[in-house]
Amino acid sequence: MPCPVDGTTLVMSERSGIEIDYCPTCRGVWLDRGELDKIIERSAVQDAQRPAPAPQAQYRPPSGNDASSAERVR
Repeated sequence: MPCPVDGTTLVMSERSGIEIDYCPTCRGVWLDRGELDKIIERSAVQDAQRPAPAPQAQYRPPSGNDASSAERVR
């Protein structure tokens, strides 16, 4: 099948059971009907299975550096 942009023959590649056509010249990626939906569904499943990141400690400025303890310099 020719690339819709530049007419180069598309190269077919399979990723996770999904056939992806791409153009080696313009690097365009072309999907058949329903393939984008499959990619989105699989991505959502992977995201749901990924553990939540560990909570990060909240930033606290070093003591003695707040406005109430600062000296005025003239």
